Amino acid sequence: MKKIISAALSLILVLSLAACSSAEYTVSFDPDSAGTIIESQTVKGGKKLTAPAAPTKEGYDFIGWFTDAGLTESFDPDSDKVEGNLTLYAGWDRSDGEPIEDPGNDKDFSSLRSPGSQEDAYEYGAFFLPGVDGTNQPYVGDTMPYYEDGTYYIYYLKEGGDSYNHSAYLVTTTDFVNYTEVDDPVLEANRDGGQDSWIGTGSVVKVDNKYYFFYTGHGNAAVLEYAEKVMVAVGDSPYDFEKLEGWEITPPSELGQKNDFRDPQAYVDPSSGNIILTITASMDGTARILKYTVSPDLENCHYDGVIFTNDEAKNGDFWNLECSDTFQIGDKYYITYSAQDDTLWYAWSDTPYGPYNDPVRLDGKLFYAAKHTESDGKLYMVGWARRSESPSSTQDVAAWAGNLAVQEIWQNPDGTLYLDPVDAVAETFNVRREMPCQGGTHAYVAAGSARASADIFTTYESYMVTGEFTFTGEGPFGFAFDYNGRDEKDKLITISPSSGTLSLSFNQGGTPITETAAPLTAGETYSFTYIQEGSVGIFYIDGIAALTVRLYGVSGKTVQIFAENNTVLFTSLREYTRG
Repeated sequence: MKKIISAALSLILVLSLAACSSAEYTVSFDPDSAGTIIESQTVKGGKKLTAPAAPTKEGYDFIGWFTDAGLTESFDPDSDKVEGNLTLYAGWDRSDGEPIEDPGNDKDFSSLRSPGSQEDAYEYGAFFLPGVDGTNQPYVGDTMPYYEDGTYYIYYLKEGGDSYNHSAYLVTTTDFVNYTEVDDPVLEANRDGGQDSWIGTGSVVKVDNKYYFFYTGHGNAAVLEYAEKVMVAVGDSPYDFEKLEGWEITPPSELGQKNDFRDPQAYVDPSSGNIILTITASMDGTARILKYTVSPDLENCHYDGVIFTNDEAKNGDFWNLECSDTFQIGDKYYITYSAQDDTLWYAWSDTPYGPYNDPVRLDGKLFYAAKHTESDGKLYMVGWARRSESPSSTQDVAAWAGNLAVQEIWQNPDGTLYLDPVDAVAETFNVRREMPCQGGTHAYVAAGSARASADIFTTYESYMVTGEFTFTGEGPFGFAFDYNGRDEKDKLITISPSSGTLSLSFNQGGTPITETAAPLTAGETYSFTYIQEGSVGIFYIDGIAALTVRLYGVSGKTVQIFAENNTVLFTSLREYTRG
C-alpha cells in the first residue's frame, strides 16, 4: 500500500513540474517610463527573457529595469528568471558623471543641540548677515539695490547693532556670493529728532554724475504735521551722501491722510531725462502706488496720480503696498510690492505704469521687501529672508529683518514670472555627496490616509539638493525636517496638488507659516532645487514656484520625503555641499 501511495505522489509531482515548465507568462515593458514602445515577450516559467536593447533618453543614463514603478525592486534580464506575468519599468538618472565625495569639512552639530546654538555657529555667505556688533547680531532690513560698472550696491535698513533707528547701511558684491560690508552708515537717522528721526526705505539713482538717495523720513506724528515725507540726499559717489535740507515731497491733499506715504523708488526716464518716482500710500483706507515726475535738477516735482490700487477682495486687507518697484522684461511692464505680513506680489501691463492685471504671488511672506536690479541682461530680486525673534519658536516666523536673499527673475512665454537660484550661488555647491535614499538616486513613497515616509538626505550647514518628481494623486507630499527627534514637531515643506500650493509649516503641518501658488498636474515630471545655508532655505519647483523658508534646529539631521493619499517618485536625486 505504501509503495502505491508513493508512486502516486511521484506521478503527481512529475505532472506538476511538467505543468510548471510548460506555463507561459507575459513580460511587458512600461512605455511611459521607457519612453518608447518595447514589444512584450512570452516567456516560459523559470526561464529568462530575451534582454531588450537598453532604452535611451536624452540627458539621462539608463540605470536598469525594475518590477515596480517606485524603482525599489530591480530586475536583471541576464540573470533573473520569470516566475509570473511581469511589467518592467525603466529607471533613469540624469547624466553628469560626477563622483561622490566627502570633502571632510562638515561642521559637527552633535553637540549643538539647541536651535540657538546652531544659529550662532553658522557662517553665512550667500545669505549675508552684517557682522556681529559686540554680542549683538544685526539684521538686514528693506533692501535698496543699485548696480554700476560690475558692482551691486545693496543699501539696507540695518536692524540692531550700531544702527540708530534703522539707518541705511551698504554692502557690495559682484556675484551675490561674496560680500563686502561698509561699517559706517551711508545715511543715518537724525539723532536730534525731526522728520527723519527714523530712516525709511528708498532708492538710489544716478543723474549727471550725481547720486540721489531718495528715502522716507519718518517722524513723530504726535508733534509733526506729517508722519512720513519723501526726502533726498546727494552724493558724488555711491558711498557718501549728504542730506539736502529743505527738499521734500509731502502727501497730496487728495489722499486725505498724512501718516502713510513712503518707499520712493527712483528711475531715470531715458526719453526725457526726468526722474520718475513711485511712492506707496493709502487713500480712503485702500493701498495705492503713486507716480511723480521730478526734474533732473530736483527743482520741479509733479504728482501724476495713482498708477496701481490693491484689490482688497483678492489680496486681503493690505493698508500699504510696501517697497514697490517697476521694471520691464521684453514687451511687458511689471510692478512688484510686499504687503505687510502676507507675501511678495507682482502684476504686469502692456504699457508703462499700467493699467495692470490682477496681481499674483511671486514668493511667500518670508521673502520680503524685494526690489529688482539688473545687469548683462539678467534681472534679480534682492530682499531679505524673515526670521523668528527666537530660534526655538515653533509657532511663527514673524520678526522684522533677517538675512539678505537674492533670486533671479525669469519670464514665461505668457508673461508670468518665476524665480530661480542665482547661478553663481548654485555653482558654489560643487561636491556631490552620498544620499541614503534608494540606490542613492531615487526614493518612492506610496501612502493611503496614513502618512508614509522614507529617508532621503542629510542636512549640512550649507547644501543643495536637486532632482525630479512625479505623483499620481491629490494628497500632500514633500520634505519632513527633524527638529528635535519627535515626529510631531517635524517642519514640513509641502506640495499640495489639491490646493495648488507650496507651503512651509511647523509641528508636522499643524502650524502654517507661509505658502505660494504651485499648480501641478498628476503624472507630469517636475524638477526641483532646494538650497539651504544656515537656517535660511529656498525651495524651487523649477520654472513654476519659489518659496523662501526658515528652518531653525535641523542641521545634522536626516530629512525624509513623506506623502498622504498619494504615490510619489523622486528620481535623479543629488545632494551637494561646498568643497
